[in-house]
Amino acid sequence: MNCGIGILVKAKFFAPIPWGTLDFPQDDIRVNSSYEANIHPNDIQRVKESLNTHLKDKSEHYEMSYRVKTYRGEWLWVLDRGKVVARDTNAQAQRMTGTLKNISHLKVAEEQLKLFKRSIETISDGVFITDTNFKFISVNNSYCKYTGETREQALANYLSFHQYPGAFTEEVKKSLVQKGNWFGEVESRRTDGEKYEMELNIDAITDEDGKISHYVGVFSDITARKGTEKELLKLSNTDPLTELPNRSFFLANHSNIVRRNTPHALICLDMDNFKRINDSLGHQTGDILIKQIARRLQKLAGTDSTVYRLGGDEFSVLVDKTTDIHTITHFAQSILDCMARPFMINKQEFVLGASLGIVFSPEDGGTSHELLKNADTAMYFAKNAGGNKYQFFSGEMNQNAVRQLQIENLIRHGLKEDLFSVFYQPKVDIASGKLVSMEALVRYEHPEKGIVSPAQFIPLAEETGQIIEIGEVVLRKACEQTKRWVDSGLFTGRVAVNISARQFEIPDLDDKIMNILKQVGLSPLHLECEITEGTLMQHPENALSMMQRLREKGIHLALDDFGTGYSSLAYLKRFPINTLKIDKAFIDDIAKASDDRYMTQSIITIAHNLGLKVVAEGVEEENQLVILRKFKCEMLQGYLYSRPLNASRFENLLKENHELKQLIQNA
Repeated sequence: MNCGIGILVKAKFFAPIPWGTLDFPQDDIRVNSSYEANIHPNDIQRVKESLNTHLKDKSEHYEMSYRVKTYRGEWLWVLDRGKVVARDTNAQAQRMTGTLKNISHLKVAEEQLKLFKRSIETISDGVFITDTNFKFISVNNSYCKYTGETREQALANYLSFHQYPGAFTEEVKKSLVQKGNWFGEVESRRTDGEKYEMELNIDAITDEDGKISHYVGVFSDITARKGTEKELLKLSNTDPLTELPNRSFFLANHSNIVRRNTPHALICLDMDNFKRINDSLGHQTGDILIKQIARRLQKLAGTDSTVYRLGGDEFSVLVDKTTDIHTITHFAQSILDCMARPFMINKQEFVLGASLGIVFSPEDGGTSHELLKNADTAMYFAKNAGGNKYQFFSGEMNQNAVRQLQIENLIRHGLKEDLFSVFYQPKVDIASGKLVSMEALVRYEHPEKGIVSPAQFIPLAEETGQIIEIGEVVLRKACEQTKRWVDSGLFTGRVAVNISARQFEIPDLDDKIMNILKQVGLSPLHLECEITEGTLMQHPENALSMMQRLREKGIHLALDDFGTGYSSLAYLKRFPINTLKIDKAFIDDIAKASDDRYMTQSIITIAHNLGLKVVAEGVEEENQLVILRKFKCEMLQGYLYSRPLNASRFENLLKENHELKQLIQNA
């Protein structure tokens, strides 16, 4: 074999080198050839230096591991060992023999071990390894950081939990020996005395024979996390404003009491005028009120009862181990008396009052959820009865509440799915027979239940406030449809839209109406707002101000259901209304009962004297029309001419209005 510097080198190969895939390493010392070096560029210098050292007889033998390129261009790790076996008289190397061994698999394993060691040393978790006697034989940097121990101190110790009795350590060791694993959260102490909490997992390591040879433990410092969890637990169970236990704590505690079948009474209370004060004076004043309410309740409850804040201005009182109705009645009345006393904030008095709902366990419910629901139901009826009252739960009360809840959900669904539509009932000029106006009436068109009567949902919508959203839907749809009819030349009059009591309480109602008119593109001259007597008389001065603003914007006003309320003539004279509507109750019997006939005539006369036009509602018979014409009533609406119609059918009626005109003139 050729040699690089005139030295005869005879190589002997023992290793599993697949010759045919690899040429002898070209280092230009042992092999003198024209081939390009096949030793890795990063290794060749080391190879030459080590080889030259041995050739100069400065080392006993030559040994080097390096990478060699195969014929396929892949790098192979080899272990190259050799020894000069013959030198000339000048001590120059003449012959050397040796072995070449494939050690790629060893290098891969070595790199994996190095990577594993670096990983163990750099991970944030503390790691330790013990022998079968639980003596530490290795720890990583994080172990030293968490415990405060040096590596030497750690390796002198045995596994032990100094914060716990010795029996605890023995139980852990027993679990490791028998089960091969232990996991838990434990307290420990650093070398500087600081306590900390750790999450620790220890596993047994077995040898080739399946016997335990070592134990490896991994732990992390969870002190901050546990502190956060404790704080969150406190926050999750405590109302931050009053520091009373909150709803979630009530549900958990109450469920345990119910599960133990402990007889008790549950009182739910809601402040009667809190929302109005909170909305008008702001949440800061509301928060002060809530704190004062909580303090009064806690003082009343003493040690025999527990007070919870369920949310907003709603509280509950759990009276444990008694269902004596006289005791509870006396306690409920004392709460009412206490809550009825004025609250003082910044030298200003606030009077609220409260509504209480009371249930007994187990008579009124078998679960915490059911008892709370029934107490809420009773409280709801107490509030509807005028407030500042207590109410015991009954089955009939619950049935009413369920029905109301179903209707409330039905309304919510209707608003979400746009199931509310507008029907129109014509108002006809009695003298000319022309269709001069129309009233927009809301209808709920359910895809399965069909038309739902307004009588079923309007009263509850007034209570829940959903009437505001319903009213806006009706107003917008009525204005949009009227705009189309006006633009097509079919209609020149006004569409009358009912304004509910809740809507009339909106401070900027006039602006909201004008915004809708502007968006739709309908002139205010085509809109009439119908308002009931009862709505106006709740707050006459506020009503007067709002009506004046609406009139200034060009919107006509009608007083609906006149004769059924309690408005005085003095207010009727002041209100800037254009039209007065006589309630159907007077019209029904004007052809039969003289009292109703005279009353109707008087209402019409008063209206004319005040410069108002009159609309008679609910006209169903021709003899009623004759009388109304005699009394010079200007307009009427009712089944005699048309029921409320959907937009499509009403449009047909507009087109046939000339036939309606002829019918009225010939009556």
